[in-house]
Amino acid sequence: MVLNCPRMKTDFEEVQSVLSALFRILISELLAKHYDAEDTTEPISCGLETLDELLSWKRSEANPFNVAAVSLARREPPLASSPRRTLVSHDMMGGYLDDRFVQGTDAEAPYAFYHWQYIDIFNYFTHKMVTIPPAVWTNAAHKHGVVVIGTFITEWSDGAVTCEAFLKDEESYRAVADKLVQISHYYGFDGWLVNIENTLSVRGGGENTPLFLRYLTDQMHERMPGSLVLWYDSVIEKGHLQWQNELNESNRVFFDACDGIFTNYNWTEQNLEWMGGYSGAEGRKADVYIGVDVFARGKVVGGMFETNKALEVIRKHNFSTAIFAPGWVYEAHDDKTEFRKNQDKFWALLSDHLYVHRPASPLPFISSFCQGFGKAFYWRGQREEKRGWFNLSTQEIQPLYYHTELEGQGWLRSRGCPEDAWNGGCSLLLEGLIPATHTSPVCAKVFSLNVPLASKTLVALIYKPSAGITISLELKTTDASLCTHLNAEDVKLTSLSPALLAEGDQLASHFSQLCGNLNPNGWTVRCSQLELSGCALREVCFSIQRDGVPQDTPFTCRVGEIMLLDVASMQVPPEQVKGLCIYDVVWLHGAGTSPDSTSPYLHLNATLRWDYPPELVRHFRVYWRRLRGPVPQVPEGQLTLVGRAYSNLFR
Repeated sequence: MVLNCPRMKTDFEEVQSVLSALFRILISELLAKHYDAEDTTEPISCGLETLDELLSWKRSEANPFNVAAVSLARREPPLASSPRRTLVSHDMMGGYLDDRFVQGTDAEAPYAFYHWQYIDIFNYFTHKMVTIPPAVWTNAAHKHGVVVIGTFITEWSDGAVTCEAFLKDEESYRAVADKLVQISHYYGFDGWLVNIENTLSVRGGGENTPLFLRYLTDQMHERMPGSLVLWYDSVIEKGHLQWQNELNESNRVFFDACDGIFTNYNWTEQNLEWMGGYSGAEGRKADVYIGVDVFARGKVVGGMFETNKALEVIRKHNFSTAIFAPGWVYEAHDDKTEFRKNQDKFWALLSDHLYVHRPASPLPFISSFCQGFGKAFYWRGQREEKRGWFNLSTQEIQPLYYHTELEGQGWLRSRGCPEDAWNGGCSLLLEGLIPATHTSPVCAKVFSLNVPLASKTLVALIYKPSAGITISLELKTTDASLCTHLNAEDVKLTSLSPALLAEGDQLASHFSQLCGNLNPNGWTVRCSQLELSGCALREVCFSIQRDGVPQDTPFTCRVGEIMLLDVASMQVPPEQVKGLCIYDVVWLHGAGTSPDSTSPYLHLNATLRWDYPPELVRHFRVYWRRLRGPVPQVPEGQLTLVGRAYSNLFR
């Protein structure tokens, strides 16, 4: 996509006239709260602070930039069939930090989450009354089949006043619930955590709060199938603020009215033992999420790098878990450059008590392993921008990260590495030591999937191996008809190594042309073809073989990208970008001067919108260039990248 802008040396009327000739211009009001206060060109995510703000919310004044661009992907097993679920509640320094910038921002060392395969539900938590998850989080979670829920919270004396106002009668609590449903539906996230942390009157606590919860849950399910409403263990049936640290008769009325309960953190194993025999949890143990505070505040089991101790006890009693503030790995450590190391360590310690779910969407399956941030931005192996950046919408399907010991003091590790990449901000680095006694290839599992394959599937792999090793791809498949969530763990897998296509092969050449004639710049690009019928891909592995005589062999293999494409659909999409319009135009006068003129600059801030099937692209690239002005001798300018859009909207 190219935005052809005229030279900004003329007056407002001339520029407006030229733009009118180039685009359909729409006029609409620019709502200040949707844009960064310091620069109106940056759209931001935000929550709602008051009951009046919630009740006056309407779609016509909502933030179009914060609408999730990615729908919830299929996964295996489905959430409803997961017997022990894992919820992550993201609470960090008040929320809406670097992640509030919908189009990303410059950031030297931001926080991101990328162990999605371990979790089922992501809750964005702040202390604003209505926390609307930033679209960048919803996009990243949805790619991995993870449900996203916002937070509705009331606290302290102000919260008590708010609750008295909206729980006073049926009309009032239904009005609040209706707005919460509308907000979730508009922005594309999947439900709510309801957290009432203030005393309620007898009527509000004992009568109308469960009715509010039931109505909200029913309306969410009707409007958004698969959505969730969870209750935080805080007030009891009589309206007193008394954390129970368990599900019991005092808070069961709320549990029965919604999809689950998130318990407070100060439980003991005796609480879990008691709940194991409690009739109120019978048949719904998966809906009881035992809270774990990673900061280990209060009298808790585990926490910090001993959070695995809490998980061990919770799983022993077959409950789900809600891990609160795992951003501790970032927030509580001064050296932010160690963030990836700390995060990988934390989730590795938990991994024995977590359950990997598999992406199960149809082809194409593509990942460049980007984690949504980096020290530089790479595009097709070339460094396009050299600065720290953060945008979780760029995050792609994440691999398995782990460290494994091999026999004979060998080892294997997989991790994200920002020092070089094919696309985005990092690549997958496989590194380790093949001991002299290890004569068979080392198998590095990269993905656990459940992806139906086409009758003819192209497999493209882009990587950089170190000297002294040979890399081959090992795929594990099974009969697709056997891959149901009921018996998926028991299916028999077949290993195969797809044969490489010869250099100059017609299919490989076609792939290269579609991708823009790749310039590897040190990367190896290999294409293979699979011809299978009725098969599903379950695992993607790399087979790493030592070359030469047996000896201790250290190795690295940087994986830039893997693509699995249906050969029958490998063609240039016929659709063209249509319906391009420009609106929310803001002109800024006199901010600097042009090098070839004493006239002041005229800066244009504007929103672009267009029509194009988003599922056909990974992102849109927006350029501008200077057109020939009134002086014929001045040539057209070169294309300059303005930015990348991850939806059909760009500011």
